[in-house]
Amino acid sequence: MKIYSKSNRKIAVVGAGYVGSSVAYALAISGLVSELVLVDADTAKAAGEAMDLAHAAAFIKPVSIYAGTFEDCRDAGIVIFCAGSSQKPGETRLDLLQRNYAILRESLPELLRGGGNGILLIVSNPVDVLTYAALKITGLPAERVFGSGTVLDSSRFRHNLSCHCGVAPRNIHAYVVGEHGDSEVLLWSLAYIAGTGLDCFCELAGIPPVDRVEIDSMVRNAGYEIISRKGATYYAVSLAVKRICESIIRDEYSILTVSGLIDGAYGVSGCCLGLPAVVNSRGRGNPLKLPLTDKEEEALRNSADIIKAAIKQINL
Repeated sequence: MKIYSKSNRKIAVVGAGYVGSSVAYALAISGLVSELVLVDADTAKAAGEAMDLAHAAAFIKPVSIYAGTFEDCRDAGIVIFCAGSSQKPGETRLDLLQRNYAILRESLPELLRGGGNGILLIVSNPVDVLTYAALKITGLPAERVFGSGTVLDSSRFRHNLSCHCGVAPRNIHAYVVGEHGDSEVLLWSLAYIAGTGLDCFCELAGIPPVDRVEIDSMVRNAGYEIISRKGATYYAVSLAVKRICESIIRDEYSILTVSGLIDGAYGVSGCCLGLPAVVNSRGRGNPLKLPLTDKEEEALRNSADIIKAAIKQINL
């Protein structure tokens, strides 16, 4: 049985800040949705964003866009939770935990009061901890509650490899797993171009080998670099969220590194983190157990330990 009905192409975005409004914009111009509702504690802000988007009606596919309340979210096929504080210069994503957990804890019971059988997609940071909290608060099946995870990080990885190798990012297979944060793990052993490993590809193409230390730093610190320059990140993550919604709505069975409950994979359990998983109209499937190197597995378990330590701070 499919959880997301193709006839229900309504999406609710909770939180109309930089990220939420950018997610709404990406969805509005995508042609994927028939109804888009924005909800925010600042009702005037939500109304203004909805009006601004709705005024593009002559330039996009037909979609009803409006500001609403939690009640308007309950019949949505996907609810995207973007509410909360954003990182400021010098802050890590985990520094946002107490502030954003308080918002999540207060919002979810109201959001789901009276039912709702859609998919809950968590985007607010720290996304892995908040996704686990959302699972515990709602009691919903694990396939219906997951986070944006390392979908954006994987795109950043592919972008940087693309710049070095001169190949379109869409033709590069490379994943970042673990925490969407400082302990994330770049899977160098499983990075491929045209069916061959990176070192082999560079040799065949006559280009220098990839500087793995440099690219690791660029991917891991990308958010900090952007925040130091413009104060926030929102464009790329909004397109990552749109990509996840696309796989749900179109029942694509795409493999995406969303964050979800881990129950024994790589010796990890009791937390949510990003791993490649099939995403379709039912939500997130079980994570794929890939053949990682010993060093990558150790780094992944370390990432999980950091997430679990953060989970203990909120006493679920």
